[in-house]
Amino acid sequence: MINADVLYSIADTLEHRKSADPKSSYVSELLHKGEDAVLKKVLEECGEVLMASKEGNKLHLVREVADLWFHSMVLLTHHGLRPDDILAELKRREGISGHDEKAARPAATA
Repeated sequence: MINADVLYSIADTLEHRKSADPKSSYVSELLHKGEDAVLKKVLEECGEVLMASKEGNKLHLVREVADLWFHSMVLLTHHGLRPDDILAELKRREGISGHDEKAARPAATA
């Protein structure tokens, strides 16, 4: 089984690429374009995951989810977050009903 080390390795690479020349690094270029560009890419990948799921090709779905996870990690890097932040939240939710967890969230402000 592959463990979370790959997430930490990717996060380290993304952090390093933040300061790279945007002409030499896709990640640097995307991050230098700003949050809206990163969000647009995450949204694009979400759509591709949905389409791959509907297609029913498991390998295609795996590849698209990998793209979504990667670009979500770019977004986390933009916000100064790391895999541990997400893993801690997932651990916190472990064993809690989804209905109970959602009901316990603070109300969103308008």
